[in-house]
Amino acid sequence: MKGIVSKVALGVAGTGMAVAVAAVAIGPRVSDWYDEHHQQQGSYETGTQAKADRRSMPTWLPDNASGVKYLMSTRGDDRLLRATLPEERLPVGCTAGQPGKSAHPVPESLKAGWFPEGVATKVIGTCGYYNVALTGNQLYAWQDGAAVQAALRAEHVAKR
Repeated sequence: MKGIVSKVALGVAGTGMAVAVAAVAIGPRVSDWYDEHHQQQGSYETGTQAKADRRSMPTWLPDNASGVKYLMSTRGDDRLLRATLPEERLPVGCTAGQPGKSAHPVPESLKAGWFPEGVATKVIGTCGYYNVALTGNQLYAWQDGAAVQAALRAEHVAKR
């Protein structure tokens, strides 16, 4: 009886080790899968189409913007946006100048081939809670969810 118990214990321990090794080996893949399944993206011909399709699309995006690309996290307020503007200037409602305290890096949780690395160093202003960079008439905008939540809390406290 003692021999059977030892073999069962070894089998369970061996299975546990196999599960642990498998978890370490596939952990990063599971994390990538999880992140990808908590993101939504879309491409639109115009700003009007983008705003009609996505309630989360910023209202400051001009209706006549073209080539709109959008990536958002469904677990927070992290966002990336690219759009071609009809003119080489910020949309109405945006503020030019260095964002100061409101400047935040591009959310690390979001990656898109159409959103260039290092664009945060070219920030020229803000549109709502988005930081924006403009290269010619190409607008790049990003929003950090943690910063948005902090700003909303601060606004709520200020209203008291």
